[in-house]
Amino acid sequence: MDISHNNKAKKNVFHVIIYSKENGDTPFRDYLLSLSPKMKTKVLRAIELLEEKGTELREPYSSALRNGLFELRIKFGSDIVRCIYFFHKGQVIILTSGFTKKTDKTPRKEIEKAERYRADWIRRNQR
Repeated sequence: MDISHNNKAKKNVFHVIIYSKENGDTPFRDYLLSLSPKMKTKVLRAIELLEEKGTELREPYSSALRNGLFELRIKFGSDIVRCIYFFHKGQVIILTSGFTKKTDKTPRKEIEKAERYRADWIRRNQR
């Protein structure tokens, strides 16, 4: 699923894509749909910023995790949301998954899951 916006007023140089598993499941999209309308709006705004800034987006909006994975950081009230993504071939950004943060550090299981999704994406999209 592609969520890039075709808005001529903006100069988008990055193309954001939502990762989908081989069976068609989309972990990030499923997570996004589970959020409250206000939080969903805030996440979509953060994705637009990521799409505009790409590799130039830094803290407090984005932070490197490990092995080429990054997290998009969104806070709304006491809720903290993280969206994990990676860059692929040029100007493509793949959103793999999202979660609501409950601890200071990003849980290792979330990073490992995103690493599996990235490996799967690369395996299926080698060209």
